[in-house]
Amino acid sequence: MRNMLLSEIWSIIRTDHGNAVLIKPKKLEVAVPIFVGTLELQSILVGHEKVNLSRPLTHDLFLDMLNHVNLSIKRVELHEIKNDVFHARLVVTGGEYTNENPLILDSRPSDAFALVTRKRCPIYISSVVVEQTGIPLDFFINALEDEEPLEQGNITLQTLQRQLEQAIAKEEYELAAEIRDKINIEKTNTNILKITKNDGGASLQ
Repeated sequence: MRNMLLSEIWSIIRTDHGNAVLIKPKKLEVAVPIFVGTLELQSILVGHEKVNLSRPLTHDLFLDMLNHVNLSIKRVELHEIKNDVFHARLVVTGGEYTNENPLILDSRPSDAFALVTRKRCPIYISSVVVEQTGIPLDFFINALEDEEPLEQGNITLQTLQRQLEQAIAKEEYELAAEIRDKINIEKTNTNILKITKNDGGASLQ
C-alpha cells in the first residue's frame, strides 16, 4: 500500500455547502472534507453512534450478506480524486480472496464510511489526495468554536450524546450533525481528542 496513510473519521460537520465527513491521517494535523448526501449521512451516523434499529439499513444488509458468504472488509481505501470527485474502494478477503489476492470493489466514499462505522475496519487515504485536499485541523476547530451554542447553560457530553441519539431516532439528521460537532468540540476542550496544534501547518512525512 505505497503512499497510503492510515486514517480515521475525525468528525462529521455541517457547512454552507452541505454535510462533510472529515478524514484525518493519524500522523498528520490535517483533515480531508468529503461531502455526503442526507441519506448517506443518516447511515453513517447510525453506524458511528451504534444506534440499534428495528430493521436493517442497506449497509447493514450488505455486511450481513458478506458475512453469510464468509467474506469480510479488510480495509477501505480513498485512493484518488478525479474531476473533483473522490474515489474509494473496498478491499475484501475470505474464501478464495486472500490478503495477497483480495476482491476489490469500487465504492462511493459515503458508502465506504457507512460500512467503516459498522465494521470498524481501517481507512487508508492516498498521500496525493491529502496533499491536494487536506486542510489544517485548526481551521475546523476555530470554525466550530465560533458557532453559537445549542442552548444556554452548561451542556455535558452525556446530555449532548442523548440529544444526538434523539435527533437520529427522529431522523433529524442536520440537527444530529450539528450536535455531533458540539460533542467533538467538548472532547477537544477536555483533551479527549488530544489534538496537537501546529502553527507551522502540516506536511506529509
